[in-house]
Amino acid sequence: MNSLNRALGAFYGLALGDALGMPTQSLSRAQIQERFCAITTFRDAGPDQPIAPNMPKGSITDDTEQAILVGELLVAGQGVIQPSVLATALIDWEAQMRAKGSQDLLGPSTKRAIEMILAGHSVEEAGRFGTTNGAAMRIAPVGIAADIANPEAFMQAVLQACQVTHNTNLGIASAAAVAAVVSAGINGASLDQALQQGVDAALRGERFGHWIAGGRIGPRIVWVRQWVDGCDDEQLADRLYDVVGTSVASQESVVAAFALASRVASGRLAPFAALCMAASLGGDTDTIAAVLGAMLGACHGLEQWPAALIDELKAVNQLELEPLVQGLLHLRAQ
Repeated sequence: MNSLNRALGAFYGLALGDALGMPTQSLSRAQIQERFCAITTFRDAGPDQPIAPNMPKGSITDDTEQAILVGELLVAGQGVIQPSVLATALIDWEAQMRAKGSQDLLGPSTKRAIEMILAGHSVEEAGRFGTTNGAAMRIAPVGIAADIANPEAFMQAVLQACQVTHNTNLGIASAAAVAAVVSAGINGASLDQALQQGVDAALRGERFGHWIAGGRIGPRIVWVRQWVDGCDDEQLADRLYDVVGTSVASQESVVAAFALASRVASGRLAPFAALCMAASLGGDTDTIAAVLGAMLGACHGLEQWPAALIDELKAVNQLELEPLVQGLLHLRAQ
């Protein structure tokens, strides 16, 4: 399996998880069970879906769209993302979403940061309150373009992608963890090895940005990986929802994604089944499944995802990620 296969697995895995979680996002676990029983394939969003009403099955959301935006900025900037350029791009992206009548807009941390920038605050200050999962959900392209084998350059790339909106210990640590798993997977690491590199990157990442009180990302990932080992299959989803949490807080949703990835690494859960479980959890399902899909795809490759669903994903969203992924890998080789 070559690096292109793994990188495509990561980006299409992100989009696949995003689309699986689209109809269930912001619903409770009980509501998902009542409406869908469990997600096992793409499903239409109902008219009362709080964020994506009536969206057709297989549709991607902001997770994939913003990841593509970050990827395109990386390629255009030859591996460098200027914070002011990212801020402008996010403002333009939300304006386009509003024009289309979409309710899938900027998340709370990103929205607050952009409002601060528009009010005249510096880019450095704008992200000082960003602790949610917005940076982690769109960080996969950084993991494709930046090689974790060069840790200083890798962390600099993560910081550039986080500074505008998530310039905090929690926001940076969670994004660094996800990007590290993706980058390690593309280098050929096993999923278990890549998850450990994710922990290491989280511990490095928390040294940057403004300190915000909250459970530390690295230690929470270490804890949840051990905790998952002692949890049986029937209890896993309920306990993730009840104990770990599935909100937009990075120390919940990103840690939940790592918990499911750890279950896959143990051989007790298949990659696609893990994405379906993530999409069925309740809470921020599209982001949990998107982050999980990026990590699993990088380590297991494109073939792990059902070919028919990838084809449907491409058709529904007019999605063709190959040129972008090749551009990101070109940056990695420089």
